[in-house]
Amino acid sequence: MDAALEVFLRDGYVGAKTDEIATAAGASKQTIYKHFGPKESLFEQIVLDRLVGIDQIFQNAMGELATTDDVETTLRAVARRFIHTLTQPSHLRVRRLVIAEAGRFPKLGHAYFEAGPERVHAALASCFEQLTGRGLLKIDEPVLAANHFTWLVSSIPVNKVMFCGDDIRFPPSELDHYADAAAHVFLAAYRAPG
Repeated sequence: MDAALEVFLRDGYVGAKTDEIATAAGASKQTIYKHFGPKESLFEQIVLDRLVGIDQIFQNAMGELATTDDVETTLRAVARRFIHTLTQPSHLRVRRLVIAEAGRFPKLGHAYFEAGPERVHAALASCFEQLTGRGLLKIDEPVLAANHFTWLVSSIPVNKVMFCGDDIRFPPSELDHYADAAAHVFLAAYRAPG
């Protein structure tokens, strides 16, 4: 699957040939068909395999956020974890590939969205509801606020990599700066008065 992913990332779905995947994997074409079926099934399996556990990355952080009394410190920590995870080249490359092939594989695009961004936003929204209930935040639309938070955190590095390619790298200190600034702006909008 790793070899196939590299071929798909390099050549796109249409340009990827099963023969090249087999060669890269050190396997026969028949072995690939036996385990995965046609190229379309292999492509879908690779993307879905990368989705497993995306929400698990943030599970502990979300638990901390929902129960914290120090919203600012915990929100900064969640933002930092989020941006460092999201900007890993492997995540961004698969994201770009799914976006590029969304027209050809709309179900796969939906599955990726539901298992990735939508699930993270739902978990964040739940935390924000709990913090609002405890009087620490003032949020009327938790899912919208969750989207605001993730885009404040990730828009600069993710957009740059999506448009400019895999060679773009951000030092950890720069990612931390984006995360901290995002938490600051988010709290300026959503912190409960007083």
